[in-house]
Amino acid sequence: MKPFTLKLRQEPPQRVDLSVLTPDRLAGLSPAQIEKIDIGVTKFSTKVGDIFEISPGDLKNLRYEGGSSRFDLIGAKLLPEFSIHVDGDVGAQLGRLAYGGRITVTGSAGAYAASGNLGAEIEISGDAGDFLAAPLAGELSGMAGGRVIIRGSVGSRAGDRLRRGVIVIEGSAAEDLGSRVIAGTIVVLGATQGRVGYLNKRGTLILAQCKDLGPTYLDCGAHHLTYIGLLGRSLESASANAARLLSRKLRRYGGDTSVYGKGEILTPLRG
Repeated sequence: MKPFTLKLRQEPPQRVDLSVLTPDRLAGLSPAQIEKIDIGVTKFSTKVGDIFEISPGDLKNLRYEGGSSRFDLIGAKLLPEFSIHVDGDVGAQLGRLAYGGRITVTGSAGAYAASGNLGAEIEISGDAGDFLAAPLAGELSGMAGGRVIIRGSVGSRAGDRLRRGVIVIEGSAAEDLGSRVIAGTIVVLGATQGRVGYLNKRGTLILAQCKDLGPTYLDCGAHHLTYIGLLGRSLESASANAARLLSRKLRRYGGDTSVYGKGEILTPLRG
């Protein structure tokens, strides 16, 4: 059965909150009722029907034909067994607090993608903005489960306060990657800028490119780590390059010792 499709008519005149357009929330509504849902975030009303043409279909698979950097909160609180595909860019907080399911984006995403993700698999073919998988202001932890694959690069503070789950970044990462990580795993295949793993408690950061980690990470020698190999095999279908990196012998640095952290940063052997 064909997916339930929302085809973009025109660029929205304001940022829109699309958290209401998830399969479970749309169940039982007619196209006419869906068109009347207000998704604007200002005093000026914007209805679903103003910017989307609706093609009914299987609500377990929701498809956006056309994206926009103004599309916020797509897939928020998505439930398991549902999927959302966006052909284009998306705005902030993609997959916010998603319980499960799968979200794919062919373009780039704004800030706070996968913030509070609890179990969804999220794949972004382009770049992601600042605070990937990070908590919003006042929250104590960021992403707490699931898997995020970024084919491009990410902004600053990616993985901030990560608690659980796996993040793979195939491009580069800006400043403060993996800051204040509680646990979980981050893999970066490109370059990293500035500090890495600042105040890391128990997280695992795996970098394809070696760099100076500063005095608070201690060299623990080169190892073939069994659990890293198992993680690599689990990533073979999602990111072949990440899987190859994780199959190699890696040098382990323990830290962040400034907070008595039991985390680690793994890098290829130099030379």
